[in-house]
Parts: sequence; structure tokens; C-alpha cells
Amino acid sequence: MAEFFAGIWDSILVFFRSINWITDPLDILLVAFAIYSVIKLVRDSRAEQLLKGIVILGLAFFVSWLLNLKTMYFILKTIFDNSILVLVVIFQPEIRRALEQAGHSRLGAINLFGVNQENAEAEIKRWQKAISATCAAVQTLQKQKMGALIVFERTTKLGEIINTGTVVDADPTPELIGNIFFNKAPLHDGAMIIRDGKVYAAGCILPLTDNHQISSELGTRHRAGVGMSENSDAIVVIVSEETGTVSTAVGGELKRNFSPEALRVALENGILWDRSRREDGGDLKGKLRRLRGRKTK
Repeated sequence: MAEFFAGIWDSILVFFRSINWITDPLDILLVAFAIYSVIKLVRDSRAEQLLKGIVILGLAFFVSWLLNLKTMYFILKTIFDNSILVLVVIFQPEIRRALEQAGHSRLGAINLFGVNQENAEAEIKRWQKAISATCAAVQTLQKQKMGALIVFERTTKLGEIINTGTVVDADPTPELIGNIFFNKAPLHDGAMIIRDGKVYAAGCILPLTDNHQISSELGTRHRAGVGMSENSDAIVVIVSEETGTVSTAVGGELKRNFSPEALRVALENGILWDRSRREDGGDLKGKLRRLRGRKTK
């Protein structure tokens, strides 16, 4: 009995001695993070159902091998032999979204040359003006029951979307935004793109979401807003033509029933505060506070 336990103890010692306490834990953490990221990516999406289908195919493959079902085994083996290509085709939207999210990280937003103070303050003022003009215009559109779809470009450049509309490149004002979304204006059916605090384009066509969990009561405008937020890090403001309800779409998530003040706070948090965290270690945050202080005096 003593020899048995001594053998077990020797095996344990050999196991722990074989571990590289620097690289192995790091390797485990990276694999765990990768698995967590995949689960987070596919959760509550079509990919979750696809994964269940793949698991069922795997079980069928095992059963066909176990019971020697030659034809079924051959078909499933052919599918799994080309599994990498099949997975890339099936999960193309999810893979693209994962790569885009990686590009949205702080690592992808490192500023190698710093931010000039005057340029930073001018940029903050442009965005403040754009946010104020948008909130005022949305309030008017709400009262008149006119629909609107306004996209605030952030890190992801929306050149392909802009090419589907008409370039405006104008300073934002409530009157300009209201005129674009006037129900008899030629550009009112499309989306407006706000880039660098300016109304850059209007009448743009956005991709529709494939998310079936969105209420069937919501129309194409809301589905386009959610679809745009799924394919980029943009903040999308949606005004319902039927009810006048104001919603936002960020990261594929739709939030509804915003008041003008709540919308202003959401846009400032999503654009100004988020930008300040990514540039100069929060220095823009202090600049924004100083600008706000000047404005209230």
C-alpha cells in the first residue's frame, strides 16, 4: 500500500516539475479568454443555433462510426474533412464582427503622435454642436411625427455607407437636420451620417439586421439602425415616424424611449467621454469639463 501511494506522489511531483510556471499559465489564460470571447460572440445570435447544429452533426458522425453506417459515415467525414472552409463560410458575419471589435479596442486606437490641444478642443466643440443640433432637431421631429435615422461615426469609417448617399459636408444645425428629414425632402428616407461633428452625408442606405429577436412592431428604420450598429461601432439615433419614439442602437443593442436630455447624455457619454478615454489617457475629459465650465458662466 505504501508503494502505491509513493507511486502516486512521484507522479504528482513529476507532473508539477514538468510545468513551466511562466508560459503554461499564460497559455491557459489565453485559451480561456479565446473560448470566453467565442461564447460571448455567438451568444444570443444565429451562431448559437448553428453551433447546436454542428454538435448534432458531430454526434451523428460518432454514432455512424460506432454502428458502422458506411454511407452516413462517408458523407459526414467528407463534411468534417473540409470543416475549416465550412466554418469560415457559415460564421463569416460573426468572424467579421469579432475582427471589427478587435479593431475597436484601445490597442487599435493608440495615438502615436499625441493630440494637439487646440485641435482637441476644436473637435470637442464640433461634437458638442452636433449633439446639441441633433437633440434640438429630434425634439422637433418628435412633435411633427417625422422619422429620422442619424448615424454618429466613431472609430469605424463608414465610407462604403456614405457612397450610397449624397455628400453634404455642412455644419450641423437643427434647421438643416429638420429639412433633410422633412417627409417630402428627397433625402428623408435614408440615413444621415455625422462625421467629425459635421453632417457629412444624407440619404444613405444602411444594412438591415438579421436579429429575429427584434419586435415585429418595429419597421425597417429600426432594423437598419440596429444593423448599422452591428457592423460598426457607430451610435445610431432613430426617431419613429409612427409614434415619435426616440431610440438608440449601439453594438447591436436597441434602447428606446429617450427624452431629449437623456439622448444628449447618451451621445456625450458615447462620443465625448469614450473618445477621452482613448486619447491622451483621459486628457480630453478634462478639456471637456473646462469647456463646459466656460459655457455655463
